[in-house]
Amino acid sequence: MTTMTEASVREFKMPDVGEGLTEAEILKWYVQPGDTVTDGQVVCEVETAKAAVELPIPYDGVVRELHFPEGTTVDVGTAIIAVDLAGGAAPAAEAPAAQPEAAQEEPKPEGSGRQPVLVGYGVAQTSTKRRPRKGADVPHQEPSTPAQALQSELNGHGPAPAVMSDRPLAKPPVRKLAKDLGVDLATVTPTGPDGIITREDVHAAVAPSAPAAEPVPQAVPAAPVAAPAPMAAATYDTARETRIPVKGVRKATAAAMVGSAFTAPHVTEFVTVDVTRTMKLVEELKQDKEFAGLRVNPLLLISKALLVAIKRNPEVNASWDEANQEIVQKHYVNLGIAAATPRGLIVPNIKDAHARTLPQLAQALGELVSTARDGKTTPAAMQGGTVTITNVGVFGVDTGTPILNPGESAILAVGAIKLQPWVHKGKVKPRQVTTLALSFDHRLVDGELGSKVLADVAAILEQPKRLITWA
Repeated sequence: MTTMTEASVREFKMPDVGEGLTEAEILKWYVQPGDTVTDGQVVCEVETAKAAVELPIPYDGVVRELHFPEGTTVDVGTAIIAVDLAGGAAPAAEAPAAQPEAAQEEPKPEGSGRQPVLVGYGVAQTSTKRRPRKGADVPHQEPSTPAQALQSELNGHGPAPAVMSDRPLAKPPVRKLAKDLGVDLATVTPTGPDGIITREDVHAAVAPSAPAAEPVPQAVPAAPVAAPAPMAAATYDTARETRIPVKGVRKATAAAMVGSAFTAPHVTEFVTVDVTRTMKLVEELKQDKEFAGLRVNPLLLISKALLVAIKRNPEVNASWDEANQEIVQKHYVNLGIAAATPRGLIVPNIKDAHARTLPQLAQALGELVSTARDGKTTPAAMQGGTVTITNVGVFGVDTGTPILNPGESAILAVGAIKLQPWVHKGKVKPRQVTTLALSFDHRLVDGELGSKVLADVAAILEQPKRLITWA
């Protein structure tokens, strides 16, 4: 009876809901132990480094256990919920007959791949393992298939490739710690998953040597060498400060911005432009029946202006391939729109924006903004961007020096549109004016090319009829 019951339990693991993600935070459980679930039913909502995603369960059965409470960050490939497929409904007399069937279901064909789920695919069955207890022996286990080895390595939990098997497994911060403390990683016993050396392992390797350096004579046990007093934990006034854990979208944004700022040499150029005619065109388009039900605003025409400028200067639409030392020219434009959400800054993009008509672009912008505000932006919607627009003008500021979205060549910042004195046709008149700022990767874009792109955008916004003549 026990064997049958245990064989009928399936562990649902945290899937990789986006390319390259290694962890996710459980935001909310929709089920509790004892609840009946069906194949495809959403059981929880998780937040990755890119978006909040609902996870469906791929089994029918009864929830036996939730392995983690809400608010816990879990590695991809770790079991998060146990489901009893038998549901406790099978009579005891049928246990012997059911046992062989359950046993036959357990083995999976080698290289069987990952389980499909609504938002992506789970990791390979053996790509990750439960974390062993500290001090326990951790035998080195090789993945059973090349696919499992690759998936395990991508998730950050697997063993290194065979050519690196003689090198101790440790993350860069741990290697630096060991170097600073003078510890040879080859002498450290790993306790992390799959034989990875942790910070605690390095400290443990140092700890035994401290008392051995100055042994205390047995004749004077009453006067041992005093151990240094532990440093007091940092304190702060909770009434005057609030500490917020860095995780989810905020953590991913911070890492991306630091990586971009210190990888791509940024150059930012500015131009102030009279957009009075563009603002008049916006009002006219609002009355056009082709735009009925669509949101028409300055961002729509600014987006179209940037797309036309890229068409006139296609070399700006590229990316830098460091591994192959190549410049990748993009023959499509996935236009990113920076969006501020309650969870932080995200940059979803409009796929193949260059091929859309103005009404189609308006519809895509409306859907993008509403989806972002509802927190339903998918990881796929934030991948593959080529250039980005950030509209800081909505906050009333004139402009900024935007940081490139990683992997992209340029980002356009749009400042607030204000009524200002402007020389128009030889006379000073009140005109609607804004400042544009274009940041670009100087490895890909030189000053001339960047200036041409920014000048073209400004020229279109000053004379929007160029949307027709230049397009």
